[in-house]
Amino acid sequence: MGKQPNLYAFGDTDSLAKALRKYILRCQKAGFERHNAFKIAVSGGSLPKTLAKALLAQDDEEGKVDFSKWEVFFADERAVPLDHEDSNYGLLKKDLLDKIPESIGKPTVHPIDVQYMDDVQEMADQYQDALMKSFAAKDSVKIPIFDLLLLGCGPDGHTCSLFPNHELLRESDAWVAPIEDSPKPPKERITLTLPVVTGGIKIAFVATGEGKRDVLGKILDTEEGRSLPCGLVNEGGGDKVSWFTDHGAVQGVGFTRSEL
Repeated sequence: MGKQPNLYAFGDTDSLAKALRKYILRCQKAGFERHNAFKIAVSGGSLPKTLAKALLAQDDEEGKVDFSKWEVFFADERAVPLDHEDSNYGLLKKDLLDKIPESIGKPTVHPIDVQYMDDVQEMADQYQDALMKSFAAKDSVKIPIFDLLLLGCGPDGHTCSLFPNHELLRESDAWVAPIEDSPKPPKERITLTLPVVTGGIKIAFVATGEGKRDVLGKILDTEEGRSLPCGLVNEGGGDKVSWFTDHGAVQGVGFTRSEL
């Protein structure tokens, strides 16, 4: 194996959020230096709440969040209306976007086009088109290179809507793929593909709580866990990948901790 991911563990969610803010601001600075923008992909679940805690903090010595130059995509999305409780956009809007003060700018956000909810292949194609408009045409770049992907980890080791042993893990051509048989409801979704996820400049997982302990032990400590979707991101991303966890999630996990 090449360079290993970074594992950061914190005593509580406040400490985690503060460290995540510092990390995101570093990524933002690099994005601004690279192309005067900050292009990120985010997941749903509990992540938007943690992001709100990290990003809505007042300016501090770490620097300032400048949302006006942010471009926000979704690492995966459900084929549901944007105000549905299962919508990742809806979660991010409720927990973060609606709470951003005007003084720190508003990000450009790319939700799914809900007119294609009954045709997830078309929805995936349309979302891929949105990526092409932002990053480059597909015939001129192999994959879109995000400045940062902010991801979660399911109890089965899935991330985005990439599930264990699913054929989508082998998709290497499309940037965005449909899934119509998600083992977790709702069944119909779209997701960034594995090459796009591992191609990011930086990739961060946020996983907290004792309920994540078993799966993190598997992903970080066992050979078997390397074939789970989160393990495949670790393998493909190496030290571009950072895990932000609390002590409960990694209690008993042998993987070496890093210092931020």
